[in-house]
Amino acid sequence: MKNLNIYIFSMIAVGMLAFSCENAIQADEDGGNQTDTTSFENDHDSEKSEALKIADPENIKTKMIRTTLNAKSESKATGDITFEERAGQVVMEAKFKGLNKGTHAIHLHETANCSSSDGKSAGGHWNPTGERHGKWGDAEGYHKGDIGNFEVGDDGIATVRFETAEWCIGCDDENKNIVGRSVIIHQGGDDFISQPSGDAGKRVGCAEISEYQEK
Repeated sequence: MKNLNIYIFSMIAVGMLAFSCENAIQADEDGGNQTDTTSFENDHDSEKSEALKIADPENIKTKMIRTTLNAKSESKATGDITFEERAGQVVMEAKFKGLNKGTHAIHLHETANCSSSDGKSAGGHWNPTGERHGKWGDAEGYHKGDIGNFEVGDDGIATVRFETAEWCIGCDDENKNIVGRSVIIHQGGDDFISQPSGDAGKRVGCAEISEYQEK
């Protein structure tokens, strides 16, 4: 009986010791995880906040412009253009039809005025920084309106997509704000050399960039 009591007592003691060790390990693990999280929040609070804003679509304001291309210079060009600003990037997406087959230049021009039959009421290229005309991204200079060229097939249809952080919609920076400008489609392609506008020919389409929506 004495030996049995000693055996039972020993088993109880071993069980209590194992339970105590398991709790201690779990507490240490929980405490370690909590410390890492707290350290991250304290050291990188602003970075984490910005990351959450980017990750959560509800925290990102979107600005959008929808405009219609009107035919100029007796062309049959029509189309729809959207500009959307999100997280510091402006995306232009356009679909055109009624254009002649071949290469056409597309630019942003100074004024949102498409009233004239030849599109010249839109003014010259939008060039707020006073650069020379050139291909977008050229180290020697380019206009903020120098989007580039696109190709049109036999069906007269073309789609254009352009994305940049050098534009904004309705911001206070006049070197970036595209509101109040116009989209011009030219009869031919831009040679990126001739000054001041690339010798792209007549203006066959014009779209005013005016009112925008924010959501």
